[in-house]
Amino acid sequence: MTRSHSFNSVHGRMPSVSTGAILANHTMTTLGVSGDGDTASIGMGQFVHLLRRNLPMIYIIEDNGVYGLTKGQFSATADLGSTLKTGVVNDLPAIDTCALAIQLGATFVGRSFSGDKRQLLSMLKAAIAHKGTVMLDVISPCVTFNDHEGSTKSYKFMQDNDEPINEVDFVASFDEIEVDYESGEVYEVEMHDGSSLRLKKLQEDYDPTDKANAVRTLMEAHTNNEVLTGVFYINTQKPTFIDLLNLVDEPIGQLPDSVTRPPKSALEGLMASLQ
Repeated sequence: MTRSHSFNSVHGRMPSVSTGAILANHTMTTLGVSGDGDTASIGMGQFVHLLRRNLPMIYIIEDNGVYGLTKGQFSATADLGSTLKTGVVNDLPAIDTCALAIQLGATFVGRSFSGDKRQLLSMLKAAIAHKGTVMLDVISPCVTFNDHEGSTKSYKFMQDNDEPINEVDFVASFDEIEVDYESGEVYEVEMHDGSSLRLKKLQEDYDPTDKANAVRTLMEAHTNNEVLTGVFYINTQKPTFIDLLNLVDEPIGQLPDSVTRPPKSALEGLMASLQ
């Protein structure tokens, strides 16, 4: 039976809370859901260090480009030149969380659109099978404050400007793997559990294991005013934070005090050595 942690972001603290929970029990699947504000503004410091550690968890950003709870100001992911319902124009460049995640160490990075359920479902299945930090930026239009003409996070803008970088399909390890060779070239990435992430190349020669090319592709898309979706980068070889700490197989939170606490004799020996 699969067990899982699930966290929602509160004022940018989700990465530190989830890190503690994972270190206490790294056998559980961890899913964290944050917003673009908590991720790219108030929680940026915690987000950065989560990425560089390659903590085994799925980090989902509900990205709408605004602060909905405070009546719709621009967030740090709002695109340059986009407008609010009031007509205010954003004059600051956007933070691309996908490019940032790739550069700082996440090992599975992608972007999808909440209106594209087929693509998003395949990416979530692959994310669960991945061992390492998964960062998924999900464009999620705010129907109250940011679903209007002039917004680059609206349903209409995404429908008109969505450029899939690959067609994503996930084949679980216990399913028969079938590839339709007549439909085009297919790039398969083997996941940690033996299952496959199958990418049908819509951009010629796109390789999701090439880190530098992934960042360059995202930067070119910004220049062309395109919103790329799909899996941009995958690395199944990098050790996770759990591997680096060399934790025991049994969850630390379930170990008895006799194992986690030094005996009284060890403390007495330490105190004697300091005298």
